[in-house]
Amino acid sequence: MKGGPIEKVLLHVDATEAALTAARYAIVLAKTYGAEIHAVYVINEKLLEDLLRAKVFLEEEEVDLEHDLEADGQRYLDAVDRLAKAKEVTISGEILRGVVHREVIDRATQIGASLIVIGELEQTASRRDSFFDESEMILRLAKCPVLSVKGDDFVKSLYDSL
Repeated sequence: MKGGPIEKVLLHVDATEAALTAARYAIVLAKTYGAEIHAVYVINEKLLEDLLRAKVFLEEEEVDLEHDLEADGQRYLDAVDRLAKAKEVTISGEILRGVVHREVIDRATQIGASLIVIGELEQTASRRDSFFDESEMILRLAKCPVLSVKGDDFVKSLYDSL
């Protein structure tokens, strides 16, 4: 059903199983509504700077960590791409760098996303911690609707039934 309420989905991918569950659900939505998916993985440069400033590692090690994060991002984007192609859903993906919630929200605006899909929100120890959680910030600050996906078994059964 092309032209429904969901035409473009921005999928936030991080290196978690929750992101793959979110990807499956985004694929179900895209297949149902004839929507396109644009997946983004963001290398959190603020975190890298904070770790360097706190002397958790040396500057040379930062480059290695950044390469590792990029490789992880590509692996997850490739996994999401395979999931989408298996169901004949159009998907594109990219690795961005910066503050995660800003990059996700900015890219959603740039592509005219009608929905942002994220993985299940993590349990936070305190209310203060929730203000530093990137997914929580996406949920709070995005201008378009945001869907946080949970229920692995349910989502997998929907995906498998396509």
